[in-house]
Amino acid sequence: MIHEAFFTFDTPDAEIIVATLKPESDASEEGKSCGLVKAVSNSSFEIHVQAEELTALRAVLNTWLRLVQVSEEMVETTKKAGRTNE
Repeated sequence: MIHEAFFTFDTPDAEIIVATLKPESDASEEGKSCGLVKAVSNSSFEIHVQAEELTALRAVLNTWLRLVQVSEEMVETTKKAGRTNE
């Protein structure tokens, strides 16, 4: 049985975060678990994760949610330092 979860994030930095997470999404291999990221609009993005087992789903969710958190923190850090691509 495949278990899955979808998350939608609203942030003015959606494009930057999607760009940072896209390589991880592209590197996902089909197997016990995988995750995908896609832009919904200029200010929102979605993450879709799925896994064959609930424990694998929890693990992949922890990974993806942490990746989003780190990406948001890095965007904020670079904004404070005045070093964004905007």
